[in-house]
Amino acid sequence: MSGHSKSTLERIKNYWLNKTPPAQLGYSQYKYLFLDGTYFHKKGCLIIVMDAITQKVIMSTYASSESYHAVRSMLVHLHSLGLRPQAFIMDGHRMVMRAIREVWTTVIIQRCLYHIQREGLRWLRTYPKTEAGKELQDLLRYLPKIKNIERQNQFIKAFNSWIENHKFFVRALPRSMVAYKDLKRTMTLITNAIPDMFHYLEDPNIVSTTNCLESFFSRLKADFRRHRGLSESHKQAYLQWYCYFKNTKNSNTF
Repeated sequence: MSGHSKSTLERIKNYWLNKTPPAQLGYSQYKYLFLDGTYFHKKGCLIIVMDAITQKVIMSTYASSESYHAVRSMLVHLHSLGLRPQAFIMDGHRMVMRAIREVWTTVIIQRCLYHIQREGLRWLRTYPKTEAGKELQDLLRYLPKIKNIERQNQFIKAFNSWIENHKFFVRALPRSMVAYKDLKRTMTLITNAIPDMFHYLEDPNIVSTTNCLESFFSRLKADFRRHRGLSESHKQAYLQWYCYFKNTKNSNTF
């Protein structure tokens, strides 16, 4: 369809995949950022920092995992290039949060409400077997409805009431019991997340989820599957070029 032979197309592909995209400039303009990673068959992780306003990928790195060292190295580099963010929107990866706060000590971290809800509901299972589990499930389902400070306060009050009403019940459960593990993990998840759950209510530029970046990852992986068989170096180059050309679009759609 292109009018070129297979060998010519192969040479064109190799020419570009042996190069790296041009460096980006003007990092100081970006203030509100997404940060997340996605894995490729457990053989590597693409970590991306995306501007939450323009949806441009401002930096990506390919590492063995979304580790503290991989993320911190990328963030230190961004800091040296002039990036001075006001907020990161991300999931609850503790080591990534640590890396962010070491590089920018006063930056706001907004925990993704969708990740909190999804993880908590997964631990509680579809049909919780205890009344405490059912009530906690209802609380998690309420998260997307929190659009103002009043509803935030209602959520926190309801969660504190849940702890007060069920703490003795949870403590009395056998430690080996599935219900105990599910309730304890979900309670700890919410308790640890609350300080970073509601910054979006105070600043309209902060969003409550990383859904935009998750959507980009989904499209990237769907497109990458058409190019299976690339060498490891060409795979990484492909991902870099994909992010580069994504930035030439006017929106987060291809």
